[in-house]
Amino acid sequence: MGAGIASAMVPVYQAEIAPKEIRGRVVSLQQFAITVGILVQYFIQYGSSFVDGGPNNPHQSTLAFRIPWGVQIFPAILLAGGMFFVPNSPRWLAGQDRWEESIRVLANLHGNGDIGHPKVLAQYREIEEAMTFEREAGHSAFKALTQPRMLNRVILTMCIQMWSQLCGINIMMYYIVYMMQSAGVHNLLLISSIQYILNVVCTIPAILFIDTWGRRPSLFYGALSMMSLFLINAILSACYGTPNPHTDHSLEAITWLIVDNPPVSRAIVACSYLFVSTFAVTWGPTSWTYASEIFPTGIRAKAVSLSTASNWAWNCALAFAVPTLFQKINWKMYVLFGAFNACAAVQVWLSVRETKGKTLEEMDEVFESGRPAWRGVSKGSRLDKLQREIADGVVKVGFKGQRYEEL
Repeated sequence: MGAGIASAMVPVYQAEIAPKEIRGRVVSLQQFAITVGILVQYFIQYGSSFVDGGPNNPHQSTLAFRIPWGVQIFPAILLAGGMFFVPNSPRWLAGQDRWEESIRVLANLHGNGDIGHPKVLAQYREIEEAMTFEREAGHSAFKALTQPRMLNRVILTMCIQMWSQLCGINIMMYYIVYMMQSAGVHNLLLISSIQYILNVVCTIPAILFIDTWGRRPSLFYGALSMMSLFLINAILSACYGTPNPHTDHSLEAITWLIVDNPPVSRAIVACSYLFVSTFAVTWGPTSWTYASEIFPTGIRAKAVSLSTASNWAWNCALAFAVPTLFQKINWKMYVLFGAFNACAAVQVWLSVRETKGKTLEEMDEVFESGRPAWRGVSKGSRLDKLQREIADGVVKVGFKGQRYEEL
C-alpha cells in the first residue's frame, strides 16, 4: 500500500511544483530514484543470499530475507521525515481555497520569495482561472473521470503504463538470470550487475533532455527500438539455439539453449543491454511524466492513481505469466514482447500529444485542439505571453484581501 500510494502521488506532486520548462526533468527524478533503488536492492539481496553458507544450506537462517526487508525501513524513515519539510502543492492549496498560502508557495518556488514577480502572478492567475472553470463545470471528481473528454485521457495513460510493463523491461530485470543462462552465459553476477548499472546511468540523459526532445518522440522511437532489439534476440535464439537436453540440473528451468557459440551469446547480451538502456532513456521516465501532467487539478491525483494501478496490475500479471512463457514458448517470447512494442508504437503515433513546454493548465487546449496527435501543437505557452504582459504593465494584478484579482 505504501509503495502504491507513493508511486502514484510523487509524480503528481513533482508535476505540480515544477516550472513547465523542466517539468519532465523533475518528474523523471522519480524514475532515477527507482532505478537506484533497484540497483541497491540487487546487491543487498545478492549479499544476503550467502548468509549461513547460501541457499544450498537447508538450515539457512531467515536473516537471508529479513535483512533485505529490514533495510527498507531506513529509506521509508527518511521519506517520512522529509515530508515535514516540503511545502503543499500550490494547486492543491488553491483547490482548498487557501489562496494566500498558494501564492506564497508559488513565490518561493518560482520567484525567490517575491509574490509580485511576473511569473508568480501569471501562474497564480492561470491556476485561478482553471479552478473557476472546473468549479463551474459542476462535476464531482469521480464523475469528471467518466466524461468523454477526460475518459480518453484516463484510458491513454492507463495504456501507456500498461505498455511500460508489456514492453518487456521487467523480463529483463526480474528474469535476467534465466535469459542469460539460455544464451549460454555463465558469469551471471557480472552480466546482471552491468544491466542494473546501465538502467541507472541511462536514465540520466532522459533527465537532462526530456524537456528538449519531448514526450512523444521518446515514447514512439523508444517502442520501435525495443521492438527491433527483441526481434534480433528472437532471430538469434531461433537460428542458433537448441532444446535443452536437461543434462545440467542447474539449467532445469530453461527449455532452450545456445551452446558453445560465444559470438551469438555476446550479441544477445549486447541487445539486452541496449534494450535496458533504451527503456531507461525513453519509456522509463516518460511514462511517469506524461500521466502526471495531462489532467486538470481536480482529478489529477485520482487519474494518476488509476494509471499507476494499471502499471502495478500488469507488473503482477507478468510476474505470474513469464515463468510459464519461458517454459512453454522459450525464444518465441521475444517475438511476443516485440509485438507488444509494435502495438505501443502505433498507439503513441495515433494518440499521444506533445506536452513539453506547456503548463498544466494548458492541457485542455492541447487535447481539445481538434488536430490529430501526429500534427503536433502550437509552440510556445500562454503563460509566457501573460508573464510578459504583466511585466510590461499591460495586465495588472494586485493583492486584495486574501485573493489576487485582475484590476
